[in-house]
Amino acid sequence: MLIPPFLLKQRLQEKRIAKTLRQLLVLKTFEFSMSTIPAIISQYLPEIIDFRHDLHRYPEIGYEERETSSKIANRLEAVGQFEIETGIAKTGIVATLGAEKPGPCIALRADMDCLPIVEKSGKPWASQNHGYMHACGHDGHTSCLLGTALTLSEISDSIKGPVKFLFQPAEEGGAGGEKMVNAGVLADPEVAMIFGLHGWPGLPLGEIATRAGPIMANADEFEITVYGKGGHAAYPHVCIDPILIASNLVTALQSITSRNVPSQEEAVVTVAKFEGGSAFNIIPEQVTLLGTVRTMTEKTQELVFEQLTSISNGIAESMGGRAEIRIKKGYPVLVNDAKAVDYLKEQISKIPQFVKRIHQMPAQMVGEDFAFFAKEIPACFFALGLRPPGEETYPQLHQSDFDFNDDALPIGIRCFSELVMNF
Repeated sequence: MLIPPFLLKQRLQEKRIAKTLRQLLVLKTFEFSMSTIPAIISQYLPEIIDFRHDLHRYPEIGYEERETSSKIANRLEAVGQFEIETGIAKTGIVATLGAEKPGPCIALRADMDCLPIVEKSGKPWASQNHGYMHACGHDGHTSCLLGTALTLSEISDSIKGPVKFLFQPAEEGGAGGEKMVNAGVLADPEVAMIFGLHGWPGLPLGEIATRAGPIMANADEFEITVYGKGGHAAYPHVCIDPILIASNLVTALQSITSRNVPSQEEAVVTVAKFEGGSAFNIIPEQVTLLGTVRTMTEKTQELVFEQLTSISNGIAESMGGRAEIRIKKGYPVLVNDAKAVDYLKEQISKIPQFVKRIHQMPAQMVGEDFAFFAKEIPACFFALGLRPPGEETYPQLHQSDFDFNDDALPIGIRCFSELVMNF
């Protein structure tokens, strides 16, 4: 049926008006974000800095983050706008803002646990729990997420869909991310996309870095026990020396990455612990090697496992001993979703006064259990620069003098907030 010219003209006019209104709404949201969010962040920043210092002063190891979790939950409950679930994966929290909103749900995640390291930072807020410290910056990650929750609670009417704030326990080897996924934190409401950040000492303040595809490695563990025949150190000819066998093995394992893994693939094999012997004059019965394998694909992972087993058995048997090999798979490779990365770049490019540059991040051979979230839904993990202007170096992660840079807190909060406001 032909549409009368006057009616066709009217419909075209209506479409133009609708398009203009949508453009105005986007512009209004952008202008609102540009002007209002920084003011709210500035309002909360002194509290967030104090909160981070408190977390740093009283660090808690994986699945023991009871006080940390309680402080977060109490602060969010005081706001009165969040649906809060505690005790997730033992000490985790899920706080949902705008659960009833019709738009797609976005999730933001931070880890809460510390490391078993004696702190030597000398800061006024240095750890009071001897032997434990926030040497990986999780106090900063948690504070960024709490600051984002407080900021967005002030402008919740402008949020289109639900926002889930995931405060996760036990990232440092405890697979807290996997347990939270298994507890159903990505459902009800169903999360469409998730983002996480990590403070990065090698990156200048005011800059971030990420990449699509594999960004952090499979992080697996191996233990090799070499058995020989013990005896007097003066009579090695009547013994089978497991120390000698294991020493050959340490060297031979390095041939896996140089001769077995294709040159275009990334892989690391590190023997980090060599344990055996009890006295200067005794050849021991056995020696244990403990180490890690890092790879970026399942194919390379299986190749390294096969070669590690073959080399260990072969060398031990050729020297009269035997080897037992135990391989324990750890965190899977973290794969960033291309659309999630594009969305992050698009949104963060709108705030050049906060983030001056977005780098293409090289693949990192560290492990990160945000990978468990990324296996389920589109995800993007990004690095947040910590190194102060004018400084050539900054204490590295897992070092005893590391401390999260407070100046990075408002940048992390702004990045998270921007991702939510335009989702």
